[in-house]
Amino acid sequence: MAEGSSSTDIQRILAAIKSSEASFFLFLLSLFLFLNYILSLWSQILGLTFWENFTCLDVTQCMLNRSIIHVALSYMDFNPSSCLPQFLTLGVKASVWCGKHLKMSLLSTEDSEEDEHSSVFYQLLMEILRFSASTFSTLLKFTDFGDKELMDTVEIFILEALNLTKDSISDAKKIQSFGSEILKVAHMVIDAVVKLCKTRSELINQEGGDEKWLRLDKPATFDHVIHITKCAIEKLSQIGVLAANDGGNSVNILNVSWKGVVSLLQGGGGHFTEVNIANIVLTLLALITEPLKCAAQAWSSSLNEAISVTEAKRIFVPVKFYLINAVKICSLYPHQAYTVYKEITLCVLKIKCFWIFVSNENLLKCASVIITELLEETTLNLLLSLLNSHKLKLEQRLQVLEWLFINKGDCHSGLDCPTLSDCNLAWVNEIFCNSYESMSRSKILILGRVVLFINFLRHSLELDGDVRIAITQKLYWFLDVLVEEDVYSHILVLQFPLLYGSGKTVELLWQPMFTFLLQAFKTFMIVISSSTAWEELESFLSENFFHPHFLCWEIVMECWCFMLRYAETQMANSILGKLCSLLKLSASSYSVFLPYSSFRKLARSICMLLTDGAQSMVNVVYMSLVGDGKSHLSSVFCLALFMEGFPFDLLTDELRKTSIQRIISDYFDFIDNFDEAPMVACSSGLFGVPVFILSVSLQSLQDGLSDIDERALKFLVAISSNYKSTVDKVIKDRFLQLFSETLGIISYLKKLYTSNAIEQVIMEIQNIFLSEPPALLDKCKPHLAQFLAGLVHMEISESDDDAKSCAVWELYHLLLKERHWALSHLAITAFGYFASHTRCNKLWRFVPEDAALSYDTVSGVESDQQRFMVEFGKFLKKEIALLTLEPSPEQLDLLGREGFVLKQMVQKISATGEEREKCEIVDVDHKNQSNKKRKLPDGISRGVELLKNGLKIIGDGFSQWQLNDFDTTELHVKYLTQFSQLEDVITNFEELTGSGEVCSSSM
Repeated sequence: MAEGSSSTDIQRILAAIKSSEASFFLFLLSLFLFLNYILSLWSQILGLTFWENFTCLDVTQCMLNRSIIHVALSYMDFNPSSCLPQFLTLGVKASVWCGKHLKMSLLSTEDSEEDEHSSVFYQLLMEILRFSASTFSTLLKFTDFGDKELMDTVEIFILEALNLTKDSISDAKKIQSFGSEILKVAHMVIDAVVKLCKTRSELINQEGGDEKWLRLDKPATFDHVIHITKCAIEKLSQIGVLAANDGGNSVNILNVSWKGVVSLLQGGGGHFTEVNIANIVLTLLALITEPLKCAAQAWSSSLNEAISVTEAKRIFVPVKFYLINAVKICSLYPHQAYTVYKEITLCVLKIKCFWIFVSNENLLKCASVIITELLEETTLNLLLSLLNSHKLKLEQRLQVLEWLFINKGDCHSGLDCPTLSDCNLAWVNEIFCNSYESMSRSKILILGRVVLFINFLRHSLELDGDVRIAITQKLYWFLDVLVEEDVYSHILVLQFPLLYGSGKTVELLWQPMFTFLLQAFKTFMIVISSSTAWEELESFLSENFFHPHFLCWEIVMECWCFMLRYAETQMANSILGKLCSLLKLSASSYSVFLPYSSFRKLARSICMLLTDGAQSMVNVVYMSLVGDGKSHLSSVFCLALFMEGFPFDLLTDELRKTSIQRIISDYFDFIDNFDEAPMVACSSGLFGVPVFILSVSLQSLQDGLSDIDERALKFLVAISSNYKSTVDKVIKDRFLQLFSETLGIISYLKKLYTSNAIEQVIMEIQNIFLSEPPALLDKCKPHLAQFLAGLVHMEISESDDDAKSCAVWELYHLLLKERHWALSHLAITAFGYFASHTRCNKLWRFVPEDAALSYDTVSGVESDQQRFMVEFGKFLKKEIALLTLEPSPEQLDLLGREGFVLKQMVQKISATGEEREKCEIVDVDHKNQSNKKRKLPDGISRGVELLKNGLKIIGDGFSQWQLNDFDTTELHVKYLTQFSQLEDVITNFEELTGSGEVCSSSM
């Protein structure tokens, strides 16, 4: 300890000895110091290394120094105020001396079996640490240190004491016999330093407010407090890292060091700007991700059994501790934290990605639950510390969101993985090894961004109002990302553990990601319902009402349904009224048969909204569109609504009864007069609508089905006859549509299978399906599958001489050979139902040798009938298998390919829309015209009404003409052709003028 003495030290010692005012303690203290210096000087004069040659002398010196510390400690308890500078000087020299010799002592212990010196030295080390802790406690009693020299000494003392403490903690593991005791004493030093700095901060806080902290001419005491606190914070954060890397052996040091850092920063009231807050935050982020990285490495290389709760908590409890401290620091110093916002957001994304992939590993389910319980809320709070901070400018907070939820085009690159389905914990391990520059646009982070965005929606109540508006604007980005095939596939299959409730009522449930998404959207709608963000949301929902991607459309429609379910009646009626007006404008007899036409899509949307609406709204919409069913478009509306799932059961009893009667009556009117229908009418878009309406509304017409008799079977035979005798392609296609729908009607009525006419029907069906090209009849095969499944209700002979049985076998052979996955699924489903309900014993007759399931799934060439039975058995057990909703790589791959096709479709539609928009702009610029909207004259509107009335009168006249059965077939065809063209012209003109406005160009 005396090695650092100088001639000045000797003079001070001698002066203290001669001083008459010096106490006996000072005399002993000075004498010990003097002797120590002499011993040190003697070893230097001899030119010998103290540690190598004077082991005995080393022990003596350590014992001497230890005695000095004991005397100093005793006197400090007796009268600390009389010689505070001397105590501080002693503490500085003791810490410096001990720090120099700590490493040397460890080396000496390794090279020699003699540990007497080491034992004495480590005892001295603990005494010096205790002396430092006592000195810090003594300093608490002083409210004013007096001059600047004393304050400088205090600062040096704190620095050296913490340096020695840090070195002691770092090497404590190497000191087996004294390690635990050293950690205990180090804990005392850290605790004392924190109390001292915190007390000094509180004192100056009482002396002056925030303005004194911010003044340029701050008093020396302010600077002193800032300096000692800055030093303590930096050293404590370093000690915290050492304790974190000790593998859980220094938990107490870890707690007291990081809690001390946060406590001191809080005591400064956010004014310790001299401290490198950004560096501390980065240190905590590294500590957060390191356990996750280690876990990913370990689990990706070898995972043979499920992770236990204990093991999961051992990994993730420290992560939560670091997260909590990071949240507190970022909340106190948002400006400094903002400088590393990219690193903060990347850390959050890494946690989310880790959680996503852990959640879908069977052996890691427990770990996923623990992550949810411990980290979900705190991880979100880390971002909210920036996003909700009013100390930051709005532009800064929005910049964080911009970086988090980047544009769609920026989502691809980064890691070399073709799809997210290939990503596993080994891939997740890669994200912990890269900086934000290389990871900001990595494909593997897309899913993390999506889940994080959903979390923002789910916890939107905790968001600032400006942030909610920004999140609403990012909903467009969200839909764009969902179109990505990888995201689309995972949205449909992934499951997560989620917390619901608060306090003691918190419950953890596993939920599919899509359900999680929809619930988050609805929560967000409730939160912003009375804020300025609502207008932005309404605009978003309106603009995406016809989104071309079905998944995005489903999400948007769920939001619309949720809104109408709880909206005021006037608002709901207004929305539905506008949609019905739009449906009337887009109606046509051709678009009703196109599933993806705007007319059908709008009808589908209306039906979804009505399902969640009040009964009165259902009645109003039905009457507005269908009415009494007498207009030429009411049948089209009725068909479109039933095709898209109109909630028929929600109609009032009287209206439902009347509608059923009209549907059945129109159906019989059509089939009874089918043979008399002219050929031109057969090619009309409205031809056969009553059959289509009955077919799609069968499940809703339970009360009227008893009226349908054998005429349905005769009608199928008549269709088959007309189909075979017709050469016109358009008319044949119309007959084929009627044939398919009638098959569906018959398959729904068990009583028709017991009719004597069923055999002729089966023979006609066989004749058509075996005589026509297979591709031509693909649209009929779904209804054929339903029809064949219903054959369990009739007696089937198993004789080769029975033509009916042979026809049934042939039809089943036809279906079971289908190798398209959708048709194959329908065929197996139908055969499965038939096989489990029929009385037939020779089921092998129904299965062809080249059935789709008989082929080897790898080569697709070799077929084996035994393989069919194995695969068929698996198919029949599929319901049990589906209870385990675990996504498989094959499932994700199939969904990914499907998502890619859907994305291409969306891109094509978007490109077409942009090109059309561009052409319109160019056209307007080229003509240099300005279009003005002007009201149509009343005469035009009146004329349109007269044309419509005239069209109806002409139509009624044709009906009467046909009933009179004049022998003028050729003339009928000519008139009907002209009438059909006239009908189209008037309908188009009505749509053109339907808005009541016209564009007029001013030259």
